[in-house]
Amino acid sequence: MSQYLILCVDDERDVLDSVVDDLQGFADHFEIEAAESVTEARDVIHDMAAEGTQLALILCDHIMPGELGVDFLIELANQPQTASARKILLTGQAGLEDTVSAVNHASLHYYLAKPWQKDTLVSVVTDQLTSYMVAHEPICFLGLASSIRRVSWKRLTKISGIWAVNSVYLFLLPRIGSEIGKKA
Repeated sequence: MSQYLILCVDDERDVLDSVVDDLQGFADHFEIEAAESVTEARDVIHDMAAEGTQLALILCDHIMPGELGVDFLIELANQPQTASARKILLTGQAGLEDTVSAVNHASLHYYLAKPWQKDTLVSVVTDQLTSYMVAHEPICFLGLASSIRRVSWKRLTKISGIWAVNSVYLFLLPRIGSEIGKKA
């Protein structure tokens, strides 16, 4: 089991299934969970946290029965255990006021409109997860970047199986250099 969670929240099962299918390339490195409501999403976050899995990224619809996605993202931004999670609003129905509220109060990291393109979704999620990992495990990333300068890619892939670096870092490797450059 991974120690990082990607959570997809949408009340439309077909949309939710499509998002999860589009994110299957991340499944070897991240837990991917789906929730059809904010209440179910809270339960998933609670259960995964009890197992030691942190919420790294949430993709959330806005218009859902019972509670709005933006309000849920604001709630997550105000809780210490979920505040640092990357937040993506994936919706076709958020108006300007709701979007501004999400940016100003929920630390919204990205807005994706429905319908989305798989390549765009995967690219955005990769960028957001890279930012999350660099912020939360900077020592590992800096060590990895330093090692990459000294070791060829071929050698790195040979030793990666025994190297004490989480496979997440190697998975996100193409984005690491640019993120470390931003931090310097």
